Amino acid sequence: MSFELTRTIHRDESGHAASVLGALPAAAGAIMLGFGAANDTGWLAIAGGIIAGLGIVIYDVVRHATIDWGMYARLDRLDSGK
Repeated sequence: MSFELTRTIHRDESGHAASVLGALPAAAGAIMLGFGAANDTGWLAIAGGIIAGLGIVIYDVVRHATIDWGMYARLDRLDSGK
């Protein structure tokens, strides 16, 4: 993929590369939770659950900041023109 295509996908509403980066902590936490549960390691399972929960919150905040704010700003501009 070219840099221009990556930038277009990032700025377009059909593809959101930044929100994927917010989901990575949730995925890492879920993997840690699985390893901790399988190995009967309580501290790893607890830490993985906490990290997975925080990762879900981080994903939602990143998605809202990168996608929703721009969309709502455009909608507000359209509504103010009426």
